[in-house]
Amino acid sequence: MFELDADEQRVLGTLIEKQLATPQYYPLTLSALVQGCNQSTSREPISHYSEPEVRDVIARLKEKQLIRTVLPSHGRSVDRYGHRLDEQMPLIKEEIALLGVLMLRGAQTANELKTRTERLAEWQPPDTAESVLERLASKPEPLAQNVGRSPGRREDRWVHLLGPVELFSELSRHEPQNNEKSSQFGELEARVAALEAEIADLRQQLGG
Repeated sequence: MFELDADEQRVLGTLIEKQLATPQYYPLTLSALVQGCNQSTSREPISHYSEPEVRDVIARLKEKQLIRTVLPSHGRSVDRYGHRLDEQMPLIKEEIALLGVLMLRGAQTANELKTRTERLAEWQPPDTAESVLERLASKPEPLAQNVGRSPGRREDRWVHLLGPVELFSELSRHEPQNNEKSSQFGELEARVAALEAEIADLRQQLGG
């Protein structure tokens, strides 16, 4: 079982999210990964990582065999990074999506997780967010856990078990209800970050 610190969770969760939400820009350049870690939507807490800091986290995750480097090819001049979580343990897409969102936003209810993973995985009956969470919790080495309700909430919350987790109960309680617009803005922000990274890549190729 992996024991990921908060920085490793943020980097790994970002790679998972971008792989599923914007596969056309995945794997990510270092610049795109930093921007993804620091984006202002779909992250709790918001962070301000620098490129050297993220590079250090990448090195730690490589030692744990959770990140792979994609060397430059097809005219690209910079390395790109992808996660290897699905290589280290047998997980379906919906399980990976749930773990990624849990790493990015802390403890959440099954309904919150369903809303936040709808653009990352196609939920097909009989699977639901709750049934997949239960499956993660019942694995020989559990990957998720029900931690009960926070004060003033009606639904139980879930956390991943890949490392220490902040519960963020107050943040979740006061979260705006317009999840759809927030999700769309997050995807747009990710696309802009990826395009900026592509432009930086082209400039590097042209010697500028």
